[in-house]
Amino acid sequence: MLWRPIGIAMIFPTIGVALMITWQTRKIKAELFHNLAIVFWICANAMWMLLEFTGNDDHYRKYTSIPFSIGLFFILSYYLYIYPKERIREKKLAASLKTTEQPIELPSVN
Repeated sequence: MLWRPIGIAMIFPTIGVALMITWQTRKIKAELFHNLAIVFWICANAMWMLLEFTGNDDHYRKYTSIPFSIGLFFILSYYLYIYPKERIREKKLAASLKTTEQPIELPSVN
């Protein structure tokens, strides 16, 4: 019985720290999307845990799939849409840097 209040109390700092980390890394797309997924997965686990503690897990357990699916959506959207665009942009940048380099001419020895 002691573990239930401790488990419930740990939900709020866990979600708070996950949100803080997500906010701090919001300018890096890869970190942002992964951390958003983690936040929603933590919420899904917290919902599941609360349902287990209250004994309502049989009927409402299916609703924990909603935040889990939202987290999965963030991961899939990053790897299917954003990551390929970033790779293409990096390749174009590398190609443009390669073509703008001036060859170094060595002095000829006669």
